[in-house]
Amino acid sequence: MAGADGDAGKAAEPAAADVFDGLEAAAYLVDEQGVIARVTARAEALFGWSAGEMIGQDAHALLHRDSGGRTMPRAQCPMMHAFLGRHVEYDERGWFERADRELLELWWLVVPCSLGQAGKGALVVFRESSPGEAAQGAGAVPAGAPTELDRLALLAETTTRLTSTLDVEEALSRLVELLMPRLADWVVIDLLVEGGDVRRAAVVHHDDGALVHRRDLEGMLPPVPEESPMPLSRALRGAASALAGPDTYRGPADSGIAVEQQRLFKATGMHSAAIAPIRTVREVLGALTLGRSGQPAAFTPADLSLLEDITRRAGLALDNARLYQRQQRVAETMQRHLLPHLPTVPGLLMAARYLPAPHASQVGGDWYDAFPFTDGTTALVIGDVGGHDLDAAAGMAQLRNMLRAFAWSQEGPLSHVVQRLDEAVEHIAEASTATLVLSRVERRARGGWWLRWTNAGHLPPLLVEQDGRARFLTAGGGIMLGTRATLPRADAEAALPPGSTLLLYTDGLIESRSHSLDDGLARLLTEAAAQAGQPLDAFCTVLLERVRPEDNDDDVAVLALRIPDPEDAEDAVGPEVPGTP
Repeated sequence: MAGADGDAGKAAEPAAADVFDGLEAAAYLVDEQGVIARVTARAEALFGWSAGEMIGQDAHALLHRDSGGRTMPRAQCPMMHAFLGRHVEYDERGWFERADRELLELWWLVVPCSLGQAGKGALVVFRESSPGEAAQGAGAVPAGAPTELDRLALLAETTTRLTSTLDVEEALSRLVELLMPRLADWVVIDLLVEGGDVRRAAVVHHDDGALVHRRDLEGMLPPVPEESPMPLSRALRGAASALAGPDTYRGPADSGIAVEQQRLFKATGMHSAAIAPIRTVREVLGALTLGRSGQPAAFTPADLSLLEDITRRAGLALDNARLYQRQQRVAETMQRHLLPHLPTVPGLLMAARYLPAPHASQVGGDWYDAFPFTDGTTALVIGDVGGHDLDAAAGMAQLRNMLRAFAWSQEGPLSHVVQRLDEAVEHIAEASTATLVLSRVERRARGGWWLRWTNAGHLPPLLVEQDGRARFLTAGGGIMLGTRATLPRADAEAALPPGSTLLLYTDGLIESRSHSLDDGLARLLTEAAAQAGQPLDAFCTVLLERVRPEDNDDDVAVLALRIPDPEDAEDAVGPEVPGTP
């Protein structure tokens, strides 16, 4: 054990002094590895160790336990995650062991800070949990005026919870849950929408432990008046926060919003309210109102500083969510226009699926296509332009359109079509590299369906026969597009037996960070063979559900073709190619 004058303690002294001066709480400082560097007197009394016995010790090993009194694994320790990741973290219920082996249930908070010459570290603050708090669970705050630690914990949790979602409605719901009943028993959220209109997005009451929406008070509000001095009108214009009460809106109303505020105070019974703008550095997004009807204490000017801190964080989170959802709408519109409708080919069944990248902009470089050649046969295409963003989607659209043009105008093998496309790719800025399979499905004069294809660096097509036998079509391979190499491209062909299914797919269906590409292909082969008898739509759906890895962060396209069953083969009508065997 290191003494109180150990090197870690000395190195932390200059920076730690500012943190610890006047701090009347059980707390200690740790370096970024979780080694204790400084201890308050209240922490010594709480844990039963002297500062000299604690400084230089690993805080996790010395103190932190699970609810059974066992040393918690470091990989599962939220405090260690906060130390190493340098983020704010807190929990209402943690267990820590005193020097006399007594197990303490404590509220704790970790805040990153600097230790001066000793580098980076964290401030860890503790408070004993009361039985009432333990019953409320993590995140609860005791009744009465919040302490400075309560405020700090609330702001930390506000930042963490609001920035961890990119859905506006979810962010608003989390904000309401954070504020009640800690600060108020009413929360009202007004948002500015397109065209300058105002939507009362939420009027929520904390009633006997439940959050109750007053839908009758929600909805569109009148426009924001330009000159009104009333608190909500000023907040919606981005002015400072203010306190309000029923008397504020008594008398003749100066605007439609003032009329709605009169109605709000009358319907809710609020005797005190605090109102602050929700804004970003660029614009005002709306206003947040905290109200009290059951809680006797009125809001004070001191409460406004906390409310303004909360609305600043809410503004940043809502702005991020709005930008993300706006990009989603643009991307979804592009997706609807870029992905084609499948043609109707007599005697054949076709199905396709597209799933966006789960953490990107709802569209990407994966695509499928199906269209008729000039001779009446059918082209099937699967392709992948690198990336899963709007640039990849733009490159995909250019590539798809050029491929169609070359396919309609080029006679001869499919490899010649792809070679012309490869020569054009270097002029498409958004599609510097790409992979694809171009195939032709035709019914020959002597009967039976055949597939011709060429593969430009893409995953091989999968052929699943009616009896469950499955194999990858590995012939016809060549290099990807955009490499500027002059290597020859190959063509291949294969019979498509009655009742068989041809599957074209992108790497988003099988790739994973946790296993190899070969493992993914093997999993696809096994699952596709097991689903050979399923209807085509169900076949595609099951593959997406059971084959696509959970940790895959790419988009995925699937195109499937089903050849008629034997009993339907005589009635199936498809384009025949004269002169073929």
